[in-house]
Amino acid sequence: MATTTPAHHAATAAARRRRNRSALRLLVLVAILGVVLYPLVWMLGTSLKSQEEIVSNVGLLPEAFTPGNYSDGLSHFDVGFGRFFLNSAVVSLLTVVGNAVSCLLAAYAFARLRFPLRGVWFAVMIGTLLLPGHVLIVPQYILFRSLGLVGGDWPYLPLLVPQFLATEAFFVFLMVQFMRGIPRELDEAAKIDGANAYGIFRHVILPLSRPALVTTAIFSFIWTWNDFFRQLVFLSELEDYTVPVALTLFIDSTSQSAVGPMFAMSVLSLLPVFVFFVAFQRMLVEGINTSGLKG
Repeated sequence: MATTTPAHHAATAAARRRRNRSALRLLVLVAILGVVLYPLVWMLGTSLKSQEEIVSNVGLLPEAFTPGNYSDGLSHFDVGFGRFFLNSAVVSLLTVVGNAVSCLLAAYAFARLRFPLRGVWFAVMIGTLLLPGHVLIVPQYILFRSLGLVGGDWPYLPLLVPQFLATEAFFVFLMVQFMRGIPRELDEAAKIDGANAYGIFRHVILPLSRPALVTTAIFSFIWTWNDFFRQLVFLSELEDYTVPVALTLFIDSTSQSAVGPMFAMSVLSLLPVFVFFVAFQRMLVEGINTSGLKG
């Protein structure tokens, strides 16, 4: 008969402990995944319930599927809900362009150019990150109203103009950190070839800044698409509303609510963000890892 040695027992025990740790780790990950996905699954299930079942059935899945909530949500208002999706898309995409262009230029100045009080201005810019965004809403509203930009022919100007002026200090800081990792020898080589500051930016910095630009674009799109407070403050006409603001209209002041259609439109509002994130997920991770923001 084969005999087992102490070494064999130790190896078996070690393998068993590894399997137990792997199983425990997997169990914890599944539990965390369940906690994260539960609100989404609940919202999807609620979007397929009738008004009466939403009140009586607290489970995840509907007893009787009501897909009509989606068609009711799309046509619930005098303005089709597709118009709100279009408004959100316009604001989000223009915000992406504004942040990418303005923050890249500002970051290039801070990271590569020499000018008086550069360190002071950079510190002031970083200091603005300490200010809550809601604190700035009132002075911004007063300023844009005095300029006649609130409620004008193009109601989105108060939402877009700041993005073209490099007011997002987080993205400027992200790009500055990225550009500091680009060797300055490349700048010197470009100068030897006769390039000025613009040439260095155009032929050296811009092509190498693609990961940081993609990261900025992804965060700008997601944050703008989900923004509610600023859009609620500056937009006053129904046809100008974006998706987050329009979702609040399903519950009116008389407490009469269309909860099913509201959840149906909430599910649809998540799709652009999900698709945008999945499409650029790899570039997002690459941009964060190469921008000095990793843990």
